[in-house]
Amino acid sequence: MKNRFPILILALLLLGLSGCMNDAGQQNKKQRKPLTQKELIDLNRRLMRNEKKQINAFIRSHHWKMKETGTGLRYVILRHGKGEKARTGEWVTLRYSVQLFDGEEVYSGVKTFKIGFGNVESGLEEGILLLKQGDVARFILPSHLAYGLSGDGNKIPPHVPIIYHVEVLKLK
Repeated sequence: MKNRFPILILALLLLGLSGCMNDAGQQNKKQRKPLTQKELIDLNRRLMRNEKKQINAFIRSHHWKMKETGTGLRYVILRHGKGEKARTGEWVTLRYSVQLFDGEEVYSGVKTFKIGFGNVESGLEEGILLLKQGDVARFILPSHLAYGLSGDGNKIPPHVPIIYHVEVLKLK
């Protein structure tokens, strides 16, 4: 019986501490007021402005000449092909690599997808529609055209722009 008494006391202390922690956590949750819709919109605008500045600085530091679409996609066609221009509904086969701004290549290979059906990043689909078969291009996808606030859950962190290097191998 004497051996069980310290264990019982320890168990009761731990139980009491965890109860206090839960109460404190609940009080903190109650004290936090959710952001209003206007505050969320303002926060999102600030994040997008900061990301645009980051992208501009990156492009300048690499001395790249890139065009920008209305959505914020940056692109440059590095080599022009002789094929037909990509269209929504066509199947495209690409050789690609994806990099982060620190130069780390996170993905590469060949992928095939139907343009306009949302199976890839929206920025990649938008960029492909600017290309012809045989074109080689570089895209910078802002996070809202790539993996957004959550990242891809694997190699691409939350809220980061990505660089795509693509070659359009086939359109059909």
